[in-house]
Amino acid sequence: MHMSRTAAIRVIPPDVTSRPEAIAHGSAAAIEEISAGLLARRAYTSPKYLYDSLGSRLFEAICELPEYYPTRTEAAIFERHGADIARAVGAGSTLIDLGAGNCAKAASLFPLLQPAQYVPIDISRDFLNDAVLRLQQRFPAIEMTALALDFSSAFALPDTVRQQGRVFFYPGSSIGNFAPHEAVAFLRRLRASGAGECSLLIGVDLVKDSATLDAAYDDAIGVTAAFNLNMLRHVNHLIGSDFDVTQWQHRAFFNAEESRIEMHLEAREALVVTWPQGERHFARGERIHTEDSYKYTPRTFVELLRDAGFAATRTWTDDAGWFAVVHARAMGLA
Repeated sequence: MHMSRTAAIRVIPPDVTSRPEAIAHGSAAAIEEISAGLLARRAYTSPKYLYDSLGSRLFEAICELPEYYPTRTEAAIFERHGADIARAVGAGSTLIDLGAGNCAKAASLFPLLQPAQYVPIDISRDFLNDAVLRLQQRFPAIEMTALALDFSSAFALPDTVRQQGRVFFYPGSSIGNFAPHEAVAFLRRLRASGAGECSLLIGVDLVKDSATLDAAYDDAIGVTAAFNLNMLRHVNHLIGSDFDVTQWQHRAFFNAEESRIEMHLEAREALVVTWPQGERHFARGERIHTEDSYKYTPRTFVELLRDAGFAATRTWTDDAGWFAVVHARAMGLA
């Protein structure tokens, strides 16, 4: 299917996409958040700090690994059910791509969804803009507005984003990085920013055997380990800390009681990390909790959507029931 529209291209250049919410070196908000996490009784960092430019490229590599089933399973769902999904979403939408990365997932759906405007949002400014500048050459009929910001907290979309037919595209089961109560709050913010006339097209990873889950987050050649360890380099850049990556190792496992994969960085030896605002002594074996990835059943995820004010209109899964793509419309705002 070929694009027939001739809408003008609109890509906001890097100096304009920069917003206060975007993470930058020395950001007071980043320093405060990271420091609080490192000084907590059980140290933690937000998973958003995994995604600097190198982290984004490493995650691209993870998606190619044989152990990492979510990407290819979700892609197969879109390939098999794409026409049906496109009918549910409707043509001419404002497609808002949350955590767009290299924009490849959304771009693969352009021929089917035919959005009037594409709004990729990502925390890694340089990586995002490089991707969008390449993408505009392939799809000149689609207006594009790139936004470099942290959408995990409250945000307001600029006036350059069309109000009509907003579809929040959140693939890859990234919603699993939020605890369920956080996911509800996040989805409520999306619903509010869509003025009650928005919908979701969202990927969600489903509960399965722990061996498959463990392997997906701790691959044999260590790409996920490199992705996790790179976060320490990113934190060093952001807050001026002195993490030594060689003193840490990657740990990942499925916590069945919480229905989530947990990723940690574990100290190989007793050590001290310092930064201008503080320091932390880590015992050998002590961990920094870097990411969670919650897994759902179709029923529990539909219930979560309803709590957030969305009615699940359609759900598509693969034959093995490993992954689901859900389209849901916002219910009327109170």
